[in-house]
Amino acid sequence: MVPERAARRVVEPRSSVEVTGEHSQFRLDLERIRFSPYFSRLSAVTQVIAQPGAGPLIHNRLTHSIKVTAVARAIAVGLTDAASPAYALAVEHGCDAVVVQAAASAHDLGHPPFGHVGERVLDRLARETLGLADGFEGNAQTYRIIATLDVTGDAPHGLNLTAAVRAAVAKYPWTRFVDAAALGSGPLPRGMRRVDGGVEVAKFSAYDLDAADLAEARRGLPPLVQSLECSIMDIADDIAYSIHDVDDFYRAGLLSQGAVAREFRGWVEGSGELRGVDDDDLVLRSAPPGSALEALRRKLHRSDAWVADDDAFAEAVDVVADDLVDGLLAIPFDGSIASERALSSFTNGWISHLQTSVVPAPPDEARTGTVTLDRLAWHEVEVLKFVHRHFILDRSDVVMYQRGLSRVLTRAVKGLTAWVTDDLDRERVPQRLKELVELAADGYARVRAAKPDGVPIPDAGDVLRLGVGRGVVDYVASLSDDQALAVSEAIDGRPDRLWDIGQNL
Repeated sequence: MVPERAARRVVEPRSSVEVTGEHSQFRLDLERIRFSPYFSRLSAVTQVIAQPGAGPLIHNRLTHSIKVTAVARAIAVGLTDAASPAYALAVEHGCDAVVVQAAASAHDLGHPPFGHVGERVLDRLARETLGLADGFEGNAQTYRIIATLDVTGDAPHGLNLTAAVRAAVAKYPWTRFVDAAALGSGPLPRGMRRVDGGVEVAKFSAYDLDAADLAEARRGLPPLVQSLECSIMDIADDIAYSIHDVDDFYRAGLLSQGAVAREFRGWVEGSGELRGVDDDDLVLRSAPPGSALEALRRKLHRSDAWVADDDAFAEAVDVVADDLVDGLLAIPFDGSIASERALSSFTNGWISHLQTSVVPAPPDEARTGTVTLDRLAWHEVEVLKFVHRHFILDRSDVVMYQRGLSRVLTRAVKGLTAWVTDDLDRERVPQRLKELVELAADGYARVRAAKPDGVPIPDAGDVLRLGVGRGVVDYVASLSDDQALAVSEAIDGRPDRLWDIGQNL
């Protein structure tokens, strides 16, 4: 164990960190994350489908995180086996299974209420309404929780995790304010894209307030590149996401075997003709079956030319069609032992296949981490993710519901901001909200004093305003789905759910 990897930001009393057993410092980190109230909260945060509308067996953010942790640990253990083709890479970069477990357990701590729709709405409100230049991003919120918002007994703020674990949590190891000129003209890392001659950063792992902490945790790592342990966590997240969402939609009866089969059959039988269809025509409602898969094939070539391959794509479509379309979906889920067994066989088979398909990534490839999936498995995951994105997330009834949830968060953010800035009533805001505003304002004051490179420096008169904005976002993002609904209705003058708010984090 390299001392720097196990270093904490704050030196703690010996008795509080001396845990017997191998990798004791990293195991302590894992325990701090799993005992965190932010971790417990994930049981009441939507993954994709809200549990009240689909049943208790649907994944939430906590069950997803637990399964990502299991997959990530299996990958890490496999890579450190002396017989693994990636063994030398694991030894070179450091691959501790407990670090990987800790990062996987923490990776979704920053997800706000209502899943990805909550993330998009909070980002828009943070930038357009609250004037926060770096907006909101779930990965950055995760890092903010472990570095600043959560608490442990012997540090002034944050969980005081080791550098290795903090680095492994940073899936997109940069802020929103990357130097576009330094990126050059080549491929950009995932989470960035070129727009109007510049670079738009959509995914990042630290706000300006926490940039110094991230830089300290990643000292010695190359810029913009995940640590190996982070790369393993990232792949495990992708694997679990691609399989468990299909699991959920099958259980909920939302995947129509006929519609999915028509799309897959349309591409298999008509891929030659579909290649001649214009990009704009592929997205029309009148487009022939298979058009959406053809659009996916083209997108993969545009965004990931380093791995995109037509033969691998065709094989992945065939494999998913056989196992999912003509296999699992051919028999509707009815809750019987037979249907549970079929679903378990499908899920376990795919998880086992994908977690043993991890290989070293091509060196110096910006679009991938230190390890990746082999070419066929990479395409299989993209096709599996396509199924839930195209047949579930784009449904008009789902979109209608998400638009309603966006109004819930908008009311909560605007109402709480008005309350915090009301000279006559701001002393009665929830104590936790007061503390989050003060913590954020102190952070902006430190940024102003330190003037770190690459981070916008606030004017003196903006420190409190920005503190209010970030504090409100931190507060709303820490709510469960039900708490967000209750806060929104209460602040809108509706007492129906007033006593459901409870004590926030």
